[in-house]
Amino acid sequence: MQSTLVMTVIGPDRPGLVESVATLVAQHGGNWLESRMSRLGGRFAGILRVRVPAESVAALMLTLAGLSARSITVTVQPDEFDAAAPQAELRQLEIIGHDRPGIVQQITSALARHGVNVEELETECVSAAMSGEMLFKARATVLVPNSADLVALKTELEKVAADLIVEVAFLKLA
Repeated sequence: MQSTLVMTVIGPDRPGLVESVATLVAQHGGNWLESRMSRLGGRFAGILRVRVPAESVAALMLTLAGLSARSITVTVQPDEFDAAAPQAELRQLEIIGHDRPGIVQQITSALARHGVNVEELETECVSAAMSGEMLFKARATVLVPNSADLVALKTELEKVAADLIVEVAFLKLA
């Protein structure tokens, strides 16, 4: 029997960090299924999903905990994927505007009020080409339940965008 695990990894950014986790997964008969990883500041952070023999889970968790001696923290949770997820549509949300506190909070609050789940979110602050002012950019893939009122959702996102003085595009994915 196989167990699927979701792990978060964080540590100082340096060569070999991913390899050290991958080696331990492989040593315990595991298969690396998917991951999202990146460097943020001087830290490396990632989330990954692996499948390992059920009898190897405890030993794998123990050896992963040993990475703390190298300042790498790994948190392991069982994968609770629900194959019978409700009917929903994937959409993309793009945001751009002058950087200011509260953008992510206000946008995600509007999404949550409509039952929209954030599947992926990437944000960054960049210098504007002409003015040099800091711009906030975000791109999110969201799962909109079929039961959501799209008109009301779009109206609320437009209101939040106007209040924050940002541009919001809410696009249907092909």
